[in-house]
Amino acid sequence: MLDFSYTDDQASIAAALDGFVASALLSGYMARDRDGAFPEDAWRQMAGMGLFGLRIPREYDGQELDCVTAGIAIEAVARGDFNLCYGILNSAFVGDLMARNASEPLCREWLPRLAAGDARISVCLTEPHCGSDAASIRTRAERDGDDFILNGEKASVTLVMAADAGIVFARTDPDAGSRGVSAFLVPFDTPGVTRHPYADMGSKCILRGSLFLDNVRVPAANLVGTLNGAFGSAMQTFEYTRALIGLMCVGAAMQTLEETIAYTRERTAFGQPVSRNQGVSFPVAEAWSRLEMARWHCLRTLWLRDQNRPHNAEAAVCKGMVPEICVDVIRDCLVLHGHYGYTQDLPIEQRLRDVCGQLIADGTPQIQKIIIARHLYGRENV
Repeated sequence: MLDFSYTDDQASIAAALDGFVASALLSGYMARDRDGAFPEDAWRQMAGMGLFGLRIPREYDGQELDCVTAGIAIEAVARGDFNLCYGILNSAFVGDLMARNASEPLCREWLPRLAAGDARISVCLTEPHCGSDAASIRTRAERDGDDFILNGEKASVTLVMAADAGIVFARTDPDAGSRGVSAFLVPFDTPGVTRHPYADMGSKCILRGSLFLDNVRVPAANLVGTLNGAFGSAMQTFEYTRALIGLMCVGAAMQTLEETIAYTRERTAFGQPVSRNQGVSFPVAEAWSRLEMARWHCLRTLWLRDQNRPHNAEAAVCKGMVPEICVDVIRDCLVLHGHYGYTQDLPIEQRLRDVCGQLIADGTPQIQKIIIARHLYGRENV
């Protein structure tokens, strides 16, 4: 049976978020970009709405909602402030990874704080020499009694300058490739941890940067999962968060499209609304069509996740194709606003800058096409 309707609970959450986004988030979107500081007030408001505990188990004070509901929530928040979605995205990734793999004491220590917005945990996988080739990381973790000693550098870490800890992926078996990678919960106040911020073109308030580890001592109890077994767990989690990323992008693009419809309905040229010109209305119709298809594909991918059915290729479509569609839509909307759309008086140029970042993060379009091609041809033929 096919059912494309929300459940009663999902409809209630969507309605509540629509009001919250319109009243609390959208009006401050541009100001938070100009300020460039971590958006503490908005973060606290989102925590009060339970948005960081959507996928965290109830035993750790989360809501333990289904993946589709998390997707509905992140799309709604993206309409108000694309960058605040990273709070949901990070908590979903970390919550999923830790709940499935970390020890009960470690989960008890960190997940309730994550759900409440009292702790922020970054995902530290990418390194300067290897972005898409995540299995080639060089950060090392060497056993020393009941501890591990970590050395290395992580790049492009979301929220690194505002986070309290990170899930750090490090090589524990130098000769085992992807089968020699482990993950550790590393508090950022541990001696030997330093951080450096980036000056990005967009998403400035999420404070991305580099993480440096110089003989950082971490208890073996902070292992997230089994020794040498973290890479597969991370890839399984990416299958889920890639669909959330797609919906983030759709939310920002759909908000921009609706603003463009309102603008072109009121804007006149040659004595009539410019929407009467098919050169305006047809691109808008095409944009809406592409966004609707993208949105439903992302939701279906999350539904497959909820049903414990394979969704690796579907998730790759969410990450490889949907951000490109959304960047194209936002760019076209900017053009339909004329030079006014190019100014910082409107949020369009900012959304273009912000959403562009998701062309790169969590696997480039080229990597997603490899995943899809392997699904179609078989790994041995690609």
